[in-house]
Amino acid sequence: MPRAGTLPTVLTGVFLTILDFFIVNVAIPAIQRDLHAGPAAIEWVVAGYGLAYGSGLVLGGRLGDVLGRRRMFAVGLALFTLASIGCGLAPGAGALIAARIAQGIAAAVLAPQVLAILRTAYSGAAQARALNAYAMTMGLAAVFGQLIGGLLIQADLFGLGWRACFLVNVPIGVAALALTRRVVPESRTGAPVRLDLGGAVLVTLALVAILLPLIEGREQGWPLWTWLSPVAAVVLFVAYGRRRHASPLIDLTLFRERAFTAGLLTQLAFTMGMAAYFLIFALYVQDGVGLDALQAGLVFAPIGAGYLAASLLAPRFVAWFGRQTIALGGLIRAAGLVAILAMVASGAPVGWLAPALAVDGFGMGLALAPIMGTVLARVAPQQAGAAAGVLTTTQQVGSALGVGIVGIVYYGSLPDGVSQAFQHGLIYLVAIAIAVAGLVQLVPSAAGARTRVKEESIA
Repeated sequence: MPRAGTLPTVLTGVFLTILDFFIVNVAIPAIQRDLHAGPAAIEWVVAGYGLAYGSGLVLGGRLGDVLGRRRMFAVGLALFTLASIGCGLAPGAGALIAARIAQGIAAAVLAPQVLAILRTAYSGAAQARALNAYAMTMGLAAVFGQLIGGLLIQADLFGLGWRACFLVNVPIGVAALALTRRVVPESRTGAPVRLDLGGAVLVTLALVAILLPLIEGREQGWPLWTWLSPVAAVVLFVAYGRRRHASPLIDLTLFRERAFTAGLLTQLAFTMGMAAYFLIFALYVQDGVGLDALQAGLVFAPIGAGYLAASLLAPRFVAWFGRQTIALGGLIRAAGLVAILAMVASGAPVGWLAPALAVDGFGMGLALAPIMGTVLARVAPQQAGAAAGVLTTTQQVGSALGVGIVGIVYYGSLPDGVSQAFQHGLIYLVAIAIAVAGLVQLVPSAAGARTRVKEESIA
């Protein structure tokens, strides 16, 4: 049974793992200057974390099923705290990238346990509220990560500069770790499970084969291996699908449920747009407009305000519109992005973007929680760890994939100026937001109805 401190403790873990994907955005110029890092190194600082995070999540979820979800949450939190120290003390770009990858691996152990704990410790209206709190935490960490990073850099605590963005995790992680054993209930699958380590290798290699050319291809002039790598990814996924294992890493029966599969595709598109947007917007307001880290972080505040408002209203929207709430969120995002594009193209001052940024944040908040509710609506408790691993893998792979693609668009257009590069990136993001609205139509309406029943209990 959950205790009073269960939800805030596990959500602290979620907050830290999502925060660290986004907090580096406003620190990028300082990292570039201090560590003499080029564009490819910067993309690795952002996407390397997401790649390690995403490729290890399914295995992390299965580890929780077998060894205990509270135990693996604690292990992941401890490793994440140690890796944060490595990031904060990194002497060069290579060391920072290595520490970021270590952070991603630790996050992959930690993150799937949270959804599995929420899925097994809560039920009915309490579970719906917990999932909504999870979605709100994710969004607030992503949106306000830039503001938190700007405040830390501006404060220059103990002369640490950008390093404080990572070292701030240490006291928070230690405090959450101390509470975990006292307030987080233990759970694991009742069935005997043997870990599919061979499957973990195949899935990890396939994900690397997809993302590596997106990060390195433009910098290296698109050599032959960058074109062969996606083909290799397909071969590796096919090889995984043909394997037979008593306890497969990914339970392929999950994908027989149309709501689960269509919801994952929608989640993939959503996260491809969110992470990519925050990266190029942070670069635009600092490199293009000339704002410092704190000013850049403050520019993100309207997005956060819109996101928070939508997160609070999302349960009522779902009660009215079901799964079409996700489509509405995607279209509202597209409208906000088009407005930002028009104002940037006209040379409007950055302060004028605030209303459009708030609209964009509202669209984000309206879409995120219903997506997760749809994906997990029919998952059985014994599959909670596996499903949570697949869902969080989709989120992080989508983030890394979006960063890789938008990096190609943004840096490819950079010779024409930062503003032009940002505008080209926005066009890609508008297309992604519209894709979210289209993909959710693949979700069966019955699943939307079930989600609506869950959310009505919140209102």
